[in-house]
Amino acid sequence: MAYSFTEKKRIRNNFGSRESILTEPDLLAIQIDSFNGFIQAGEKTKKDVGLHAVFQSVFPITAVNGYAEIEYVDYELQEPKFNVKECKLRGVTFASTLRVKLNLVLFDKNGSTLKKKRRVKQIIEEDVYLGQLPLMTDTGTFVINGTERVVVSQLHRSPGVIFEHDKGKTHSSGKILFSSRVIPYRGSWLDFEFDHHEHLYARIDRRRKLPVTTLLRAMGLGADAILDTFFEKINVKLKAKSCDVGLLPAKLRGVIAEFDIKSGKDIIVEKGRRITAKHTKMLEEAGVKSINAPLEYLLDKVISQDLIDKETGEILFAANTVISEEVLEALSANKVKKIEILYINESKGGAYISDTLRLDDTQTELEARMSIYHVMRPGEPATADAVNLLFNNLFFKNDRYDLSKVGRMKLNRRLGIKSETGEHVLTNDDIISVLKLLIDIKNGNDSVDDVDTLANRRVRAIGEMIENQFRIGLVRVEKAVKEGLNLAETDELTPQDLINSKPVSAAVREFFGSSQLSQFMDQVNPLSGVTHKRRISALGPGGLTRERAGFEVRDVHPSHYGRLCPIETPEGPNIGLINTLAVYAKTNDYGFLETPYQLVKKGKVTDEVIYVSAIDELEHTIAQANAAVDSKGQLMDDLIPCRRKNEFVLVGSEDVTLIDIDSKQISSVAASLIPFLEHDDANRALMGSNMQRQAVPLLKTELPLIGTGMEAVVARDSGSCLIAEADGLVRYVDAERIVVSYEGDIYPESLGTVSYDLQKYHKSNQNSCFTQKPRVKVGQKVARGDILADGPAILNGELALGKNLLVAFMPWCGFNYEDSILISERMVKEDVYTSVHIEEFEVVARDTKLGPEEITRDIPNVSEDMLKNLDESGIIRIGAKVKPDDILVGKITPKGETQLTPEERLLRAIFGDKARDVKNTSLKVPPGIEGTVINVKVFNRRSGAKDERTKQIEDFELQKLDRKEAQHVKALTAQLRDRLWKVVSGKRLATSILGRKKGEVLAEANKPLKREYLDKIPVKKLNNVFVNKEVNEDISELLANYENQLRFIKNIYDQKRDKVTEGDDLPPGVIKMVKVYIAVKRKLNVGDKMAGRHGNKGVVSCILPEEDMPFFADGTPVDIVLNPLGVPSRMNIGQIMETHLGWAARELGKQIASMLESGVDIQMLRKEVKEIFDTREIDELVDSLDDEEFVQAVRELKNGIIVKTPVFDGAKEEEIWRWLKRAGLRDDGKAILYDG
Repeated sequence: MAYSFTEKKRIRNNFGSRESILTEPDLLAIQIDSFNGFIQAGEKTKKDVGLHAVFQSVFPITAVNGYAEIEYVDYELQEPKFNVKECKLRGVTFASTLRVKLNLVLFDKNGSTLKKKRRVKQIIEEDVYLGQLPLMTDTGTFVINGTERVVVSQLHRSPGVIFEHDKGKTHSSGKILFSSRVIPYRGSWLDFEFDHHEHLYARIDRRRKLPVTTLLRAMGLGADAILDTFFEKINVKLKAKSCDVGLLPAKLRGVIAEFDIKSGKDIIVEKGRRITAKHTKMLEEAGVKSINAPLEYLLDKVISQDLIDKETGEILFAANTVISEEVLEALSANKVKKIEILYINESKGGAYISDTLRLDDTQTELEARMSIYHVMRPGEPATADAVNLLFNNLFFKNDRYDLSKVGRMKLNRRLGIKSETGEHVLTNDDIISVLKLLIDIKNGNDSVDDVDTLANRRVRAIGEMIENQFRIGLVRVEKAVKEGLNLAETDELTPQDLINSKPVSAAVREFFGSSQLSQFMDQVNPLSGVTHKRRISALGPGGLTRERAGFEVRDVHPSHYGRLCPIETPEGPNIGLINTLAVYAKTNDYGFLETPYQLVKKGKVTDEVIYVSAIDELEHTIAQANAAVDSKGQLMDDLIPCRRKNEFVLVGSEDVTLIDIDSKQISSVAASLIPFLEHDDANRALMGSNMQRQAVPLLKTELPLIGTGMEAVVARDSGSCLIAEADGLVRYVDAERIVVSYEGDIYPESLGTVSYDLQKYHKSNQNSCFTQKPRVKVGQKVARGDILADGPAILNGELALGKNLLVAFMPWCGFNYEDSILISERMVKEDVYTSVHIEEFEVVARDTKLGPEEITRDIPNVSEDMLKNLDESGIIRIGAKVKPDDILVGKITPKGETQLTPEERLLRAIFGDKARDVKNTSLKVPPGIEGTVINVKVFNRRSGAKDERTKQIEDFELQKLDRKEAQHVKALTAQLRDRLWKVVSGKRLATSILGRKKGEVLAEANKPLKREYLDKIPVKKLNNVFVNKEVNEDISELLANYENQLRFIKNIYDQKRDKVTEGDDLPPGVIKMVKVYIAVKRKLNVGDKMAGRHGNKGVVSCILPEEDMPFFADGTPVDIVLNPLGVPSRMNIGQIMETHLGWAARELGKQIASMLESGVDIQMLRKEVKEIFDTREIDELVDSLDDEEFVQAVRELKNGIIVKTPVFDGAKEEEIWRWLKRAGLRDDGKAILYDG
């Protein structure tokens, strides 16, 4: 097993029994991939998705008269003006300028207006400004007006068709009423529903219902066509007193015979008997193709088509007429010999469409459309044109109705159509097929759908949401452009004149600023940020509302397995509506959640991994990750518990088709950080996973002794750490920056040299302190993926949210009654739980009606003592300690003119304007804040004069930039010399290279160059000095790249210098703005909330001196005392197992470290370590380390052995007992304590 630099120092134990074949995916992929797909950054040929698809759907825009048109060619996103850090500082949006290349095409007015025959007169091409598009940062967030925001993905009902019933709740009789709904991505909803009389109705956009036949008539179907579509027909020959019914015997099955059915003279079915399969077989064998029946058999049957008098052409009986005795008499009188009736088998279903048609009072297509128009637009006058336009726009026009690719796929699958593609509008066949399937479901031939399964709910990610907003903005632009195009030629307009970017900018700005799904990022610690970006919400526009959502939609569904976490969801009104992605879950092209499985073939687990959606999962039999597998991958048990069609079944190994990829597949990132999760009650696990996100980053971080292995994954993907992009060498390190030279082809133009700026003492959204600490040293080699710098609550590239404390579960004088917590004073004294919070304060000097406000040290009626920490500009010094009511920035505002006393008039006459009235409006420290000023930023208007403090800040920033540039150039030169040495090593010189001193020869001709001389020779002197021509060419290329990179570095730093000195764009009326940042140190206090990872939360009730705490026989006091009654009723036993294993790990670590200190032989120590861990992995690691590395690794164990116990695959009780015994502790985990 390959260990990277940061892991190599540590010996750790993994209790997991099965390694996952798949590494954890990028946790932020759902955000980043979706947005990159929307803007298609860096792609030369753009696909028809995202922003490109929006432009293609709206353009070309044609003038009303047809003589002008605007065509879309391409778009370009320009580089943002400020980087992310500058945007946060200045309070602006991190956005790119969107420029769209458009063609204005003018056609010859004398020619034809038909599209194919138009003659182009002129084409005007122009890049049009279409506003600012907020860009996503590398960590999946947006910076809007200086604050980081996250757009939460939405889980909404998938477009397509869904069939359901009301469970008998609608009608008082309790009759089950079936319905179906066709949901488009964009456009009107179409519902079909039965009423308690078994008539079928249609409803458009939840308006008043209409008989479904009204809709069918409006689609152009007459009564005959409707009946032809939904019913089979029977030919009947009429005789004087009987009739011959042409009926296949199979169709009679289940019907009660109304008369004796004979074959010749033999009675096969007696009157009143139900016709069975046996009877139909006998009829078929007898060759019966028509049955002679009395005329009374036709009573109540339905005529299937209009009966027309051949002589007069008059309709005797319309289609859908019910045959009564009067009808029979009329048929006999008119000598009608043949009729067609509808085949209706009551046992298999009723004549729903026929009965509904009888209710329908519309007769023609126009009448039916009128009826729909009156429902959709009540009170508006209905003209034929308006009626037809409205109906065609409802479901059949692309610009008003869009099923989308997903909707078409879902519709076709449900209707049994093999193709998954097709038109994105409804067709007549679609509507008829939906009705037929609804009737089949009503008749019991098919089943209703599960509304809450993830097969019917899809994820709408950030890219799709912005796409929809852009479309809304562009449609608004389209309306305005159409009017302007008519004047395009006469007024000599260009595309920029015609297109107004404001509607697009407004739509995007409104979405990011005020949408329910664009949220202020949760930035307490790295985990809370990752979880926020992986959140899936059912709320928001087009989603559910928390007041209306019932239990079913909130509940955990079998299809959530491996896709949504069943544990992590908020408590309170949003429970179940806001979920979190499971660790391995991802979305497919349609937006449905998928989870990976390993394929199982003939009982053998293969290495092939497939991602399966909830739609496809129903076809598989899936074993769990803990199924016993031998070394060859063969499933060992005869009967294996599996999931099939959302049920648990026991099957043989031959029937298994898939197996889970990992034991933590079911859980979210936060839940998979809880060790022994399998021993916790789900309610407490929910609280535990939620409370980890509230953990404040501490001043001193400490790795958890008991982890799950997910800590490094969270740290890696949170964006809080600095990670090596390739193998390389660290050239420079200080507290604020790291310069690395990478090997290989990465950054070839800069010879692989990259400079990273660390973030120091930044304020997060929740005021916690975001700071990065270097983890590498100069000259150290790093591998790809190694941690260069840790972020907040991260140590050695692993999440470290809390502390390893010695816990006692015991009562103590009532101080831990009802979840109160008793804690040792050592925690406060040694800053174990001390954290730093950063508060930002801002003051603005404006131009008022009475004159300009002024930031100054000269404040009236303020003592010198209050001004001691202010500089000459009236701004507080960095490093000053401040308390409530201290002045941070001195500011005076002109007062309104009042009646002057004679003395004041005299003063005004002598001193002029200086004696004016001003009031003190200084920025002061608010109550409850006490800390140190760590930073001050001054923003001046571009045209305004700069005060002394601004000049000081600028000088300091410019000096810093000079130092950074020098370090960057130095690292680049060192990298160049390394690259040159690879080229020139062992190569002979053509000429001697002379030094600066007279007669000094640095390298002689016809001899190879030595490495120590290479470092002394100016690099430019190496050009064309070698015998080998290819070597000279390689050197020339390296030097050319070097020169280019020097120019590039100079340009970058010159731009940064310009930004420092150029002044700022401030809002109108603002002269100057000052931001002051104060770091507040918060120590653990009575009343603070503390929590473990198992939902075991409490409030600190007393901080007790160490000597008063309960202690062990050897005098070691415990750190924290918890109430034992908090465990049994809460059923979170995981905390006890964590405590016991942690205790054993701490003691064993101490034992190994003390053996080293006492001078035990290294080989003995190696043997001892191998015996304690007893795993092949550790044996290999111990053998691979040399003595020095091994000693270093053992020293790391002095605070305890770090243990990995993955969720659902963690340490067993027997293993914990073994470790406790080995550590010399009681295997029941109990100990005798003495009261302090």
